[in-house]
Amino acid sequence: MTGTDPDAGSARERSQGLARSLFRVALPRWRGGRYSLSKLFFNFYLLAMGSFVAIAFTADLVISTAQRGITDDYARRFMRGTITLIEDELFRHPRSSWEKKIQTIDEKFSYKLGIVERITLDRKLTPSQVDKLDAGDIAIDHDGDIMYHRLGTSSLVLVVGPLAASRNPEQTDRLPLELRLRLLTWSLIGVIFGIALWFWIRPVWRDLEALRQTARDLGDGDFEARSPAARSQLIAPLSDTMNSMAERVQQLMATHRELSCGISHELRTPIARMRFALEMLTETDDPAERERLWGMMEADLDELDHLIDTSLTYARFEREAPEPHFSSVRFADWLADEVESVRLLGRDLELAVDTSQLPENLAVDLDRKAMPYALRNLLRNAFKYAARQIRVSAELDGERILIHVDDDGIGIPPEEREHVFSAFTRLDRSRDRSTGGYGLGLAIARRVLELHGGSATADAAPLGGARFTLAWQARQ
Repeated sequence: MTGTDPDAGSARERSQGLARSLFRVALPRWRGGRYSLSKLFFNFYLLAMGSFVAIAFTADLVISTAQRGITDDYARRFMRGTITLIEDELFRHPRSSWEKKIQTIDEKFSYKLGIVERITLDRKLTPSQVDKLDAGDIAIDHDGDIMYHRLGTSSLVLVVGPLAASRNPEQTDRLPLELRLRLLTWSLIGVIFGIALWFWIRPVWRDLEALRQTARDLGDGDFEARSPAARSQLIAPLSDTMNSMAERVQQLMATHRELSCGISHELRTPIARMRFALEMLTETDDPAERERLWGMMEADLDELDHLIDTSLTYARFEREAPEPHFSSVRFADWLADEVESVRLLGRDLELAVDTSQLPENLAVDLDRKAMPYALRNLLRNAFKYAARQIRVSAELDGERILIHVDDDGIGIPPEEREHVFSAFTRLDRSRDRSTGGYGLGLAIARRVLELHGGSATADAAPLGGARFTLAWQARQ
């Protein structure tokens, strides 16, 4: 890699400041105890328990209403015998003594008995209950849990109830047994639900705290920070997304630093040559010398233009990872056309294309916009180092298509073959103007092949120099 300079350092500081600002905007506002585990627990508990109680009471009301008719029929059948016996007992005595007799009978029952005039019930009972009463049936008042039965054809009505009332003086001020059981049941449910909720929400809170701390570290510029493995399956996708985002940001920052440092270094050489040529141009009147200096500056401008174009291409592949658009091509014809389009750059080098190992009329799927970047960059690299000849060949290996670009140059040491695909990486012997380059061509080629789900590799060539191979699935 090339060295850094003050301009690259300031660019790195600006990019880090931008990343910190972005993370601070996204940082959860959980500072100063605004949100705590206990507050989260109680808010969630009240919401969940309140909803549960409301649903339970609503369901109980609906079920009670639906079963009321069934309950009424059961109660009538259950109490009909008792009421009939009381009625028969009253009919054995004169009507004038019924009030006294009902008080005597009342002492033998746990619930209250009484006799009222029929006309007094018109306002207490509904029209349907009055109709039942006049028909000689038992009318039930649900609000007071009281039963009414007309005594024969008289205007008197037997009143039985309230059925739930107790005659025990000690229980007069106490809550009804049913209500006490309900309160006890709901209390137990609330406690059990609270304990279960606490053990469920505690790991969630710990995961949220870990995410908060990771976001804070990233906001402070520590791009190595990662969220630990989440204990809760609810937070696990968020934690994975946070880590993926951090890795992507770190990768983009590294690419930005790499491009900034590399480009700032590469710009110095042509700019220095142009400044030197301009100074010489002002000091000479020789037309031939002036023509030579103009040619030097034009070459430097072309070099600057190529550097900027190549850098933008590499940055686009690094930043956007564009979606590939595959189309099927007749591969032998496509390969021959692409090689022919750059043949002039090879000057007097011998450039051959061998497709004899391919099946006839083979069709291959590739991105017709991106794949030429990879092939042309391999050919340009071969043009720099080949001594006399370059050979491009292709073969079908199972489901994969392979393109080999061989040259008879100086080759690449085994320990450098993977390293040459990194951006702005050049072998020491290539740092002269005769070969030029910025170490971006091979990096772009690898990015293109990754876009195709394939690979770009370097090896020794049969011609004695370097072999670069592009491999991907022939059918996508």
